[in-house]
Amino acid sequence: MTLAVRACLDRVGFTLDVDIELPLEGVTSLFGRSGCGKTTLLRIIAGLEKVRGAEVLFGRQIWQQGRHFVPLHRRRIGLVFQEHSLLPHLSVHGNLLYGYKRTPKDLRRLHLREATDMLGIGDLLDRPIDQLSGGQRQRVSLGRALLTSPQLLLLDEPLAALDTQTKREIMPFLSRMASEAGVPIVLVTHAPDEVERLADRVVFMRDGRVDRSEPLRQALARPDSPLFADEGAASVLEGALGPANERGLRPFGSEGSRLWLLSGGTAPDGQTTRVRILARDVSLALDDPCRISIQNHLKVRVERVDKPRGGRCVVATRTADGQLLLSEVTPWAVDQLALQPGTAVYALIKSVALMS
Repeated sequence: MTLAVRACLDRVGFTLDVDIELPLEGVTSLFGRSGCGKTTLLRIIAGLEKVRGAEVLFGRQIWQQGRHFVPLHRRRIGLVFQEHSLLPHLSVHGNLLYGYKRTPKDLRRLHLREATDMLGIGDLLDRPIDQLSGGQRQRVSLGRALLTSPQLLLLDEPLAALDTQTKREIMPFLSRMASEAGVPIVLVTHAPDEVERLADRVVFMRDGRVDRSEPLRQALARPDSPLFADEGAASVLEGALGPANERGLRPFGSEGSRLWLLSGGTAPDGQTTRVRILARDVSLALDDPCRISIQNHLKVRVERVDKPRGGRCVVATRTADGQLLLSEVTPWAVDQLALQPGTAVYALIKSVALMS
């Protein structure tokens, strides 16, 4: 099943022209700079923006085609925006049940306990909305949207209004919701770290058009990926976390590709999660150095060496379990180490960021 959208919208100083088909599974991120048309596309999908001549097809359901137009409340969509839209006269419990009670019993797939456990808001049920922090309000907003048992969840910059610390606190809950809710999600964001943590597929938008749509791993494999514009090239590795050892370090990943993380957050043992590694934090060596402070050493094989940009080269390598790991080194280092496809090297990883 897919979500297909075709629309052309002309406004003063802006034109949206899209024709795209997306799989109805996992998390699809609409990524691009402010004003590129991400939110307008989301509103067309939701039925909040009625564009003449547009077509919106959700699987076999026709949401808009010709004169046929299905309004928002009949599309069974969960919506969460930058600013929460909670009802101030109701408690957390009342807000969560607001949509749940209005959902026909035969369509209810998610119930109160499941949503509160998933989002960590079970102890907030009796709180008035004005006694919640920004992050708590946004988690309640997510819970309320989920409890309508939507067939599609649309998130429009859900973290943009939060400060950095609050954003860090809510991201693990958002990541868990994405993996456990079982509802396809379309996420609008201009933050690469949100895409890298949450997305399975990325739709790159620019000036009202779709540049390309591709799986996250493919997007991270391109040296010119827009995701690298701010902090440079980065890798996202997936693996399971193990229990902490006597030094407080938690193992991540399979044997032969194992990393040791100083902090594993609150992720339970055995849970598959993601880590983000900036290419500039990965050095390469032909031999495995022993007397060195960097603890994470992985034996990898060079897959490609990109042309220099700004005096640096990105070297793409593969770990023992087949995942892509990028390193940023100087052209001089490429020559000194004779790096080329097939070369076996050791990746020395200075810093690893747990992403959920």
